Parts: sequence; structure tokens; C-alpha cells
Amino acid sequence: MRDAQQILAEANVIAVVGASRDPFKPAHTVPLQMLRHGWRIIPVNPFVDEVFGVRTVPTLADLDEPVDLVNVFRPAHDAIEVVRQAVAIKAPAVWLQSGIVSAEARQIAEEAGLDYVEDRCLAVERAVGSLTKLA
Repeated sequence: MRDAQQILAEANVIAVVGASRDPFKPAHTVPLQMLRHGWRIIPVNPFVDEVFGVRTVPTLADLDEPVDLVNVFRPAHDAIEVVRQAVAIKAPAVWLQSGIVSAEARQIAEEAGLDYVEDRCLAVERAVGSLTKLA
């Protein structure tokens, strides 16, 4: 299993489940920071048409391209179904944001062979590793 730094370094396209239009929520600021550092972000949110100027998709099943990472900004009880959807679309990795922990989601991911990170922030890990996709 790859560690958090490897997952980020090797990812180019990140689907963000629960991405928010609210500029005061981490579900907005974290993916926006990743976008500004060169990752391609696909917001997954069934309630809005776009987030930070990027068109959303309602669910992971609605993606029309593969992603390298599924980042989750949903409560732990919702993360279980999100991980099942990530397995269904053959995402190689799932990342639950800070404060989100689920033994069941972890088990589903590991049994399917997905790399799995929980209770960690993408933006913090990006900064710690000085990672960027910008040339």
C-alpha cells in the first residue's frame, strides 16, 4: 500500500466527494488549494452545478473519465457507500479528510486493493511534502 505522500505525488486527477461552494468550509478551501497547485479536481456534489468554476458530477458513477484518487468530505457513515462507489469505478485510492474515520470503509477499500488514507488533510500533506503539479 502506498503512503499518503506517494498517493498525492502520483495522483493527477482527484474526485472530491462533498465538495462545497461555501468558501468558508474546508470542503471548498482544500480542493481549491489542490487545484491551484496543479491537480485536476472534479467536484462530486448532487446539489450544485459547479464548485470553484468547475462543473460538478452528482456521483462517482457519473464520472466520464478515470480518477487517481477519491477524496471524501462526507461524514464517516456516508464514507462507507462512497468507498463502495470508488471500488465500483476502479479508483486506485481513497482519502478520508481530517476527522473522518471508518473501520468499515477501510475494510472495504483494503479488501478491494485500494490505497486508503483516513483522518488526514490533503492540503496539509501537500504542504508537508512540498508537492505541486505546477511546472
